[in-house]
Amino acid sequence: MRMELAGADNPRSRLESRSLLVRRFPLHTLLLMLVALLAFARLYYVSHQAPPAPAPGKAPGGTPVRITPPDLGPAACRGLDAVLGDLLSSDGGTPGDAGTAWSDARRQLGDCPTPPAAACARGPALAALSPVTAKDGLPRELLATLCERCAPEDNPCGQAVTRALREAAARKNPPLQEATWSLEHAGSALGSACQELVRQAVGPAAVTGPALEPQLLALTEALAPTCVKTGQMPAPLLNAAAVQQAHQAPLLATLNTAGAVETKAIEPDQKSGPGDAFRAFDRDELSGVKLPMAGTETVLRLEYAPSLKYAVSFQVRATGPGTLRAHVRAPDGVGNAEAGGKAFFVDPTVCRFHGTGRWEICKPGVPLLDVDAVSVLPERPGVELKELEIIGAR
Repeated sequence: MRMELAGADNPRSRLESRSLLVRRFPLHTLLLMLVALLAFARLYYVSHQAPPAPAPGKAPGGTPVRITPPDLGPAACRGLDAVLGDLLSSDGGTPGDAGTAWSDARRQLGDCPTPPAAACARGPALAALSPVTAKDGLPRELLATLCERCAPEDNPCGQAVTRALREAAARKNPPLQEATWSLEHAGSALGSACQELVRQAVGPAAVTGPALEPQLLALTEALAPTCVKTGQMPAPLLNAAAVQQAHQAPLLATLNTAGAVETKAIEPDQKSGPGDAFRAFDRDELSGVKLPMAGTETVLRLEYAPSLKYAVSFQVRATGPGTLRAHVRAPDGVGNAEAGGKAFFVDPTVCRFHGTGRWEICKPGVPLLDVDAVSVLPERPGVELKELEIIGAR
């Protein structure tokens, strides 16, 4: 036992042991083993830690989350309603004076590209402070800028036009200059304002029926030129209204934009009504067709397919009085609905004939456009239509 211990404590033995270890495991192998041990320890530490909280803007799985901040608009827009409200409810200085709260409001409005709805609602109050005839009035200038920049649904000028149309239809007398100014400055609301004019005034004016209110016709004559000039007025509908209202609203005929075309007599493609309707187009002045009264049989109806692009004149030879009505296509919701309600039309009266037995010529003041059909209606029983010529072009 003493001999073994002595051998173990022998320095030479320890040196030999180290040499043997180095021979079995070279130095670089030992280093690699040490690195692997450290890596394993690091992996163990990380895998046993609690999951970190998600970073701002990311979901727990690490997926980025898009955060959309509220669109508050430019600072000038955010405070515009309050500025206008204070200005209208207190003495902000004389509106015509420079350097007052009015001019400050004008600068702020100039920095706001799309005013909020609350600011746009200040339009009527601004209009009341500055008549349309006033020159260089700051309230009117602010109103003009509001109308040019407010969204269509909030536009004070578009709303003023709609309000004027409703007042005129109720036999009130809206100020024509104010309504015209509002339409001219309606900005993005111009299209919707002209659509209201078409729906509430021009369409009803192109339908045969009760007379329209004089106030509504006067307003139509005042507003229609702006819609025609900007391409917001359907020409077939306008011309139909001009024909129907030739005496009540003569200014509508001056808005006709249809040019001259080569025309001729064009027979209808289809005839519905009495079975001998063809006799009205056989060029025999002795033969004719007896016209039934409306409500007893189908009225004589002459249809064109495709439609007549132009109808400029009507020549009638008949015994007994009656009328001719054109059938003109109209935008959706305007005029009368076809059977089924899928299409709409207007039916202006284009001719009233006396029925003397001689030729009578009816020439409307403007050509009718997009005519699908013409109806012949007698005013009493026993009317006979001898011949009918419709002059136009396709």
